[in-house]
Amino acid sequence: MTQTPTKPAPAPKDPAKKARLVIWILLGVIVAAGVIWYAVFTTTKPAPAPAPPAAAAELVREDSHRVTTPATEKAQLVEFLDFECESCRAAYPLVEELKKEYGDRITFVNRYFPLPGHRNSGTSALAVEAAAQQGQYEQMYAKMFETQPQWGEKQDSQAPLFRTFAQELGLDLAKYDAAVADEKTIDRIRKDVADGRALGVTGTPTFFLNGEKLVLSTEADFRQKLTDAAK
Repeated sequence: MTQTPTKPAPAPKDPAKKARLVIWILLGVIVAAGVIWYAVFTTTKPAPAPAPPAAAAELVREDSHRVTTPATEKAQLVEFLDFECESCRAAYPLVEELKKEYGDRITFVNRYFPLPGHRNSGTSALAVEAAAQQGQYEQMYAKMFETQPQWGEKQDSQAPLFRTFAQELGLDLAKYDAAVADEKTIDRIRKDVADGRALGVTGTPTFFLNGEKLVLSTEADFRQKLTDAAK
């Protein structure tokens, strides 16, 4: 009787490669978004202003957070992000690497885009913007992503925890509290969301390189696009 040949056992998967694939799958997941975080911006505050026409929207505004300042700018990379978004946190280490590699030629710009499905995305954006008003934007930005597993997906307000972060950073807490409660701070975040919506942002992270919305598949693809833009 002829025996059916047995198939060779599959080669073991590379854990590092699998982890990298997971990150990029997360980056590719687009979470639908149309309005800003419900509890902060609709329940207790006036409804967000409608998105401006695309022609009136600005990708980078005068008060946008520029986290690199190259002496000679070759390009701009704008990221719309949500501090409670797992995909944004997955991208965070890579984005930090890219800042170091390309920050002398590319201006990296961050804009807020809290998603309505995240209970504390709006609260975290308020905390970061309040810290920014005391010159601690990047420190609070990093703190949010580093601690996201601690507070992300919680259904109760994490504002008290974020206030402890402000205290750890040495911020003036009276000024911090005033900034968090200030309608101008909330409007600052609404403005980013309105621009993002008008520009076609529907999820996070969303990147624009020199005004072009990027569709990314791999880390190598991302690096190559930055390399080409920075020439």
